Amino acid sequence: MTIRIAVVEDQAMVRAGLAMVVGSQPDMTVALEASDGFNLPSRLAQHPVDVVLMDIQMPRVNGIQATRAVMAMPDPPRVIVLTTFDTDEHLLGAIRAGASGFLLKDAEPEVLLSAIRTVHEGEAVISSRMTVRLLEFIGQLPDRGLQAQHGERLTATLTSREHEVLEAMARGASNPEIAATLQLSEATVKSHVGRIFAKTRSRDRVQAVILAFQEGLVDPGELASQASRRSMAQTPARKTTTAKQPK
Repeated sequence: MTIRIAVVEDQAMVRAGLAMVVGSQPDMTVALEASDGFNLPSRLAQHPVDVVLMDIQMPRVNGIQATRAVMAMPDPPRVIVLTTFDTDEHLLGAIRAGASGFLLKDAEPEVLLSAIRTVHEGEAVISSRMTVRLLEFIGQLPDRGLQAQHGERLTATLTSREHEVLEAMARGASNPEIAATLQLSEATVKSHVGRIFAKTRSRDRVQAVILAFQEGLVDPGELASQASRRSMAQTPARKTTTAKQPK
């Protein structure tokens, strides 16, 4: 199955580069290119796609506004937001608008291609650096856990096994990793994840995990520290050279 991609980016050179990377893959094709988010839903109606690569900073209609408009479409495509700036405002704005992925533009092509495939399968993707920022932000929310006291607690309907799966998701575990830890088949884990989404009214993993934080199921401060350590471990060390001493 070929994944149809829309590349929405105002810089022509960057747009061409993204289209080239996507077009190099046998399972992907660029179905639409746009220089901004203006009237994007209408253009997508004429050129249906599965995944949109969306720039944040664009003229007329920015990426967050365009994502919000796209997600209001019937059966909308998945959206991966790309940005040069790793600010809390952009990250949270993209998630609230309905984006399923958030990557920095300095990500390696392999990371981008993997994110496209992951999002197309119904998962969510956030770069390691942005995960740390998101967890730190959630940890500062003053109303964390108050849903249980002052309103509906969506996680209350989850079974004990679904709680275990959600907690593992919050720790960044993939379906195969959850299956190995809980000694389940991947198909069973996938079924649990689907039921978690339905019961918590979550669109994807990001929304479900944020809900787990907000309802106090996991400690975002602890996970932020873990994510920070993983991010540092994944960052390749810079090579150092020693200047030659003059003879």
